[in-house]
Amino acid sequence: MTRLTRRSFLGQAAGALTISLVLPSMSRAQELRRLTPAEIKEVAATPNAFLRINADSSVMVICKHIEFGQGTSSGLAALAAEELDADWAQVRVESAPANAQLYANLNMGQQGTGGSSGIANSFYQMRKAGAAARAMLVAAAAEAWGVPAAEITVEKGVIRHPASERSAGFGQFAEAASAQPFPEQPALKEPSQFTLIGTDLQRLDAVAKSSGQTTYSIDVTREGLVHSAILHPPVFGARLTSLDDQAALKIADVLAIHEVPQGIAVIARTRHAALAGVAGLRAEWDHAGAETRSTDEMYRDYARAAQEPGADVETVGRGAQGLDAAVQVIEAEYRFPFLAHAPMEPMGAVADVTPERAEIFMASQLVTRDLTEITKVLGLPPEAITLNIMSAGGSFGRLGTPDAEFAAEVAGIAQAWGKGPVKHLWTRENDLRAGRYRPMSLHRLRGGLDADGNIVGWDQVIAIQSFLDGTAFGGGVRNGIDRSATEGGTGLPYAIANRHVGLHLMRNGVPANFWRSVGSSHNVYVVETFLDLLLAQSKKDPVQARLDLLAEDQSRLRAVLLKVAEMADWQGGVQRGDRALGVAMATCFRSHVAEIAEVSRGPDGLPRVHKVWAAIDCGLAINPDQIRSQIEGGIGFALGAALHDEVTLAEGGVVEQSNFDTYPSLRIHEMPEVEVAIIPSTVDPTGTGEPGVPPLAPAVANAWRALTGTPIQTLPFRRGVRA
Repeated sequence: MTRLTRRSFLGQAAGALTISLVLPSMSRAQELRRLTPAEIKEVAATPNAFLRINADSSVMVICKHIEFGQGTSSGLAALAAEELDADWAQVRVESAPANAQLYANLNMGQQGTGGSSGIANSFYQMRKAGAAARAMLVAAAAEAWGVPAAEITVEKGVIRHPASERSAGFGQFAEAASAQPFPEQPALKEPSQFTLIGTDLQRLDAVAKSSGQTTYSIDVTREGLVHSAILHPPVFGARLTSLDDQAALKIADVLAIHEVPQGIAVIARTRHAALAGVAGLRAEWDHAGAETRSTDEMYRDYARAAQEPGADVETVGRGAQGLDAAVQVIEAEYRFPFLAHAPMEPMGAVADVTPERAEIFMASQLVTRDLTEITKVLGLPPEAITLNIMSAGGSFGRLGTPDAEFAAEVAGIAQAWGKGPVKHLWTRENDLRAGRYRPMSLHRLRGGLDADGNIVGWDQVIAIQSFLDGTAFGGGVRNGIDRSATEGGTGLPYAIANRHVGLHLMRNGVPANFWRSVGSSHNVYVVETFLDLLLAQSKKDPVQARLDLLAEDQSRLRAVLLKVAEMADWQGGVQRGDRALGVAMATCFRSHVAEIAEVSRGPDGLPRVHKVWAAIDCGLAINPDQIRSQIEGGIGFALGAALHDEVTLAEGGVVEQSNFDTYPSLRIHEMPEVEVAIIPSTVDPTGTGEPGVPPLAPAVANAWRALTGTPIQTLPFRRGVRA
């Protein structure tokens, strides 16, 4: 994608029609806040910079969300192009510059991407941009042709007056349209009128990415560019006490060595020299305030905590006391490891810092947070900093660090060098050993059955490190409860009369971060596998029993479950020769997903997943092909993590994993066949980037238990199967 800066936008905008939609009129202090769904729908229109129609009739959509493979840039463009009645072949897309006042995520109250909110928060905003531009083009054409605007039609990028047989492209009236009155609340199409939305559109970035033309941070070059690499502390929280850098400085092309708060940076003329310089450093570290426990020690601490009820997150009916009426109580303990995000592209950036200004090229998921930390480090006013948002080679939450420490690291190194642009790249080892992880967790479950096999009590106690506490988002923790850690485990769709969820927020020095589907990534596994275990005790069919348990207000979840059962030809049985079926479902980021996995025992003794059927209700489907891709990708991502992945700390707190040999990605032969169904809907769209992840692992585990009789309650599977 072409990079758009404030300066280049102003230069390109001459003679063009530019349209934007920004937040409703309110004070600047109020603008950057989360909007309610009703407020998002009523966002008012104001001319500015979301949509540009050029003299050549091309339509440039400015994408306010980072593109890291999820297809949000094409999705936002489709929303605007639909209301504009543009030809998809004339639509282009650019990344928005860093400007939270214009490009805030309306769900977040800051400029950022996450929570599967890209399409959902922009659904009306981008449609109104397209509708406003269409109305202004029509008004300009009507004025030029001397005809009523009501007689003019627009179709596939052509403005027509059928009665006089006149027609024109958008570019012919772009400049005149920019002088027309701006419709603050333009009329929008009804779903029955859509011609682009709901069709399989080719992604706008597909050709550039597949042909190697897309520019990532690693591709950025500047005259006089130097390279930097970094040595981080060997354990989390260690402090540098002494440094011998003489051997490193003797390496050819090593230019300088600087200490920064995050570690020791080596600056060199080449990438090879920078890495060699890091290898030549001799550093000593103070571990007194560091996290030196092993993960085994942490699990023991977590298990002790989980024996107590913890903070009361949710109590329904009599809560845990409902177990008193049970004739049978089943208990289980679940363990989930730290997980890295491991996107194909490690962290990287190019930064050019002088005492007066700074320009930085990097992929940024939370733009406002990154800019805030860069501003603090450099001591420059925000207007002196240009942050160019690059496409990213994956993320899964990795780029959305709440404390923006990588942005601070880049800024600090570039400022310390101060002689021109610096390309700072992490190695895979940096990312796996000094990054942020999904927190490890331990769950203690108790479920009670009556004489008829009905579930009469459910008690879940979670011990987990907070996603938010101690970070810039720490205000999200209230009364000892971090809702990010418990999502997927509360508000269950099942009509279980007595439920309790308790929480222990555990302290450790390992930095945590959001991981694809966040709390649902572990809580849905617990809920869906423990539920299956209880149903098996009563010899109930897993699909029918779920349908029977679903509350009356769960019609959309019921529909996806019925659909996926139909797709898999469930027919009331889980055994299919040497294979078995397992089912799981979830509501994640307001989308509803059900999945069925067909599993056998692989030659390595692990589950071999042959096929996965998935049904999703994500509201109105903007681009069905992209939704299928997101579900397929989520299934592969979740399966790789479930089968293989864990980040473990050895005795002394040293991370044991370093690269894909010890933290493997899913291999091509392990990827199952995937069939996806999208439930037709006209309600406002919800997310698709994360909801495909949570049901996969429990569906596989449920099939494995049906096949072998053994539940998997420790992840990854390679550890849990052999426990």
